[in-house]
Amino acid sequence: MSNSATTSLLDSIRIVLVNTSDCRNIGSAARAMKTMGLKNLVLVDPIEMPNGQAQALSAGATDVLASAQVFNTLEEAISDCGLVVGTSARSRTLPWPMLEPRSCGEKLINEAENFPVALVFGRESSGLTNDELQLCHFHVQIPANPEYSSLNLAMAVQTLSYEARMAFLAKENAKFTSEDDTEYPLVDETERMYEHFEKALKATGFIVPSHPGLVMTKLRRLFNRARPDVKEVKMMRGILASVEKSAKNNN
Repeated sequence: MSNSATTSLLDSIRIVLVNTSDCRNIGSAARAMKTMGLKNLVLVDPIEMPNGQAQALSAGATDVLASAQVFNTLEEAISDCGLVVGTSARSRTLPWPMLEPRSCGEKLINEAENFPVALVFGRESSGLTNDELQLCHFHVQIPANPEYSSLNLAMAVQTLSYEARMAFLAKENAKFTSEDDTEYPLVDETERMYEHFEKALKATGFIVPSHPGLVMTKLRRLFNRARPDVKEVKMMRGILASVEKSAKNNN
């Protein structure tokens, strides 16, 4: 594999920072990214846009700051990504498929051959919301010292960017190869399936609009665990269309 080809794998990784409150943290994150060869920074609804303070903390990674993309919502930021991994510092009511940092780096690099991939970091004080975490295929947690697990945003970006770079270097040296050549849908396609699912279940009466409960949340968890490929998503859309037609004929 040529150097230009392997470099593109790192270029396909997005570091997404959601609702960051302090622009200095954005600058420090940009520095952490550049030291590991990552350059695609995405900001979602930042409270404070990068300024001179952010540039100072970036310590030479001003090019990463200058080229950062800004979106209003996480959905917009990841709509064309095929793999999204969200960072989570605590266990949730509904467990999600988890990755260790090492396997996270490997999966990001392996799947970056096929489409853009995203590594999502939440707010400094509270992380990602449950709704935001549900947009991710996997969650990753850094196994820090349980007696003192205080990692700031830049430290977390540095740690997981390092793992991505180690996986990139291993792949460049042919120490491992991707065994998964399955074609997975982009986030936007998967979201349309979920919308179709909810519409069909309402049509059959399985979901009552006034009391929807956690049906869609549990279905998201199920499908994220199963990780349906493009053909399977299309098949599900066909099944849902058939369900809607049957429900309409019975009414």
